[in-house]
Amino acid sequence: MSNVDDIGAEESLMDAQSGLATVEVPSLATLGAAEVQPWTVLCVDDEPSILSALRRVLRAEGCRLLVAQGGAEALAVLATESVDVVVSDMRMPGMDGAQLLAQVREKWPGTARILLTGYADIDATIAAINNGQIYRYIHKPWDEHELRLTVRQAAERQQLERERQRLQDLTQEQNQALQELNVSLEARVAERTAELSVANDRLKRNYLTIIRTFSGLLELRGGVLAGHGKRVGDLARRMGVALELPTEQIQDLFVAGLLHDLGFTAIPENVLTIPQMLLAPAEMNAYRRHPVLAAQALMALEDMQGVIPIVRGHHERFDGKGFPDRLMGADIPLGARILAVADHYDDLVHGHITGKPLKPDQAKSLLQRGAGEQFDPEMLALLLRLTDEQPTQYPLKEVAARELKPGMVIGRDLKTAENVVLLAIGQVLSTGLIQRIQRFEEREGTPVTLWVRDSAAPAKAPAKATSAAR
Repeated sequence: MSNVDDIGAEESLMDAQSGLATVEVPSLATLGAAEVQPWTVLCVDDEPSILSALRRVLRAEGCRLLVAQGGAEALAVLATESVDVVVSDMRMPGMDGAQLLAQVREKWPGTARILLTGYADIDATIAAINNGQIYRYIHKPWDEHELRLTVRQAAERQQLERERQRLQDLTQEQNQALQELNVSLEARVAERTAELSVANDRLKRNYLTIIRTFSGLLELRGGVLAGHGKRVGDLARRMGVALELPTEQIQDLFVAGLLHDLGFTAIPENVLTIPQMLLAPAEMNAYRRHPVLAAQALMALEDMQGVIPIVRGHHERFDGKGFPDRLMGADIPLGARILAVADHYDDLVHGHITGKPLKPDQAKSLLQRGAGEQFDPEMLALLLRLTDEQPTQYPLKEVAARELKPGMVIGRDLKTAENVVLLAIGQVLSTGLIQRIQRFEEREGTPVTLWVRDSAAPAKAPAKATSAAR
């Protein structure tokens, strides 16, 4: 039999997010939704102690909790209950987690699926990704903050998707009604279209905010991952802008830069702490699997289909001697050729390859030796030109949380003590976001100050920068 744990049913969804108030996720109320009910999570495990632990961890989220001690019991619960997220253990008697989540996907596609696994069984995890199209998999023993954040984001994503579908259905109904009315109602059509445009823009911003948050969690492993994804993503995006690529491709480049090392989450820790040139053959084989593992992890996400080829191919070589697919020349996706030079440049500058950080000029000199062999010569020439340019200078000022104003732009990343990015550079402050920052300051009991600029307009750069300033 299943157990129901109703917790905080009268709390709003925004209150349930208070543990990470500075991550900007658009309120469903702003999308025109009616009162939002607490989301429901079904936890599935054959061990009562694990279920109790999950209930304890998720209790603070204010969600409605259901539990089941096996796959068959879980399916029975789903047949009678509306569930936003299923969190299932992998190894269970009778029906394992991969089989259960595959059935959930088939019968209840609107329910997000998360897999818990305490085994280093990549084949079983891949099966769950392919057949169940899971939202995430989390290793046991889990990190409580990561588990809560993942479940929360999965539930919010499902609710946002349902709300978007509701808005789309409502638009169709209104369009049908408009056909029966006279031309004087055209103004209502324009108004509704504008509202939908705002909603879609917010969803796009939320998508990037979630990606940035996930990238920040990835960087918690430290070592070569700390700050690497953000630097590579920013450089790849600059290259895409210089090539005048379409906006969608530039966004895919940036996201690929943030997540290109996602496969390292399944790689032994010791491989990440050794410079690439010093890896033993077995360790190098494990290292070379990370592009494939990252691509597999993103496979089920519709929004990531443009990102996957870039992530998978960022270690291909222009001469066909790279990995994992030994692609050559123009057969390598353009985004992967861009990411390859951006990733390698950052690795050299921060000592990830040789174990010793190089100066930018030294790194560029080494990169030039690989032109036409390891790297696309045109993409390499573009990187060398962009890294030689004087960065745009913005006037920044340090502002206390109580003095923030809408329209200000974040000039430096705001990070936690664990180096997780809460607010990324370039984020435009809104009234709602400022209020969440101020509530965060009150809860933590620590003053929060941010480096901001008043607008997107840069200050006049000096006529000539000295080498020290550069």
